[in-house]
Amino acid sequence: MDQTTSIILADDHSLVRDGIRALLESESDLKVIGEASDGLEAIEMVNEKSPDLLIIDIRMPRMTGIEAVEKLSAQNSPVKCIILSMHDSEEYILQSVSAGARGYLLKDTGKTEFIKAIHAVREGGKYYSGDISNVLVNNLLNSNGSKAVEAPKKTVPTSNPFDLTNKELQVLELVLSGLTNKQISEKLQNSKRTVETHRFNLMRKMEVKNLIDLSKKAQQFNLV
Repeated sequence: MDQTTSIILADDHSLVRDGIRALLESESDLKVIGEASDGLEAIEMVNEKSPDLLIIDIRMPRMTGIEAVEKLSAQNSPVKCIILSMHDSEEYILQSVSAGARGYLLKDTGKTEFIKAIHAVREGGKYYSGDISNVLVNNLLNSNGSKAVEAPKKTVPTSNPFDLTNKELQVLELVLSGLTNKQISEKLQNSKRTVETHRFNLMRKMEVKNLIDLSKKAQQFNLV
């Protein structure tokens, strides 16, 4: 791309914004022209600076990223929005697409795919990473002729009070079935270190310190 793409970043963690900014500005055709720490600030900045793209997180104070994208769409803003989130839940994905997001990427996306997504959206296309695309395809196949992407009424699934991602739920089920980290990594085709990270996040989010407590809490909240 010859033209410079102007971008506003919205995330409530300054360290995350710093990292994303450094990554983007290592590309000669990308320029970050503003940063916001919540959805309301993002909308104000978009209206003031008229960027090409808004890259926005979902969970932020005052206004979520999904709400911000929806409001910008309602204003017929020309800005193109990409959701960049750690959450891969179906509810968030479908709500984001329904709100008008042109792209949805997870925060563990590699630089090459991230830049590819930005270029695709900037040129008028859409971009959803592999796992995200699978959710959209499944929703389309199950739509029975109704609108392919329909935003669920609830923002957070009631059966998932710990806000576990789909991958963490997979790991939880496999851990409780007695598989080792190595066996889980082979089954999910992820590195052992990635599985260990998911397992650590499970214990942290569910506030347990051992497998017995993990099993009890999972059964208590019908997670498996």
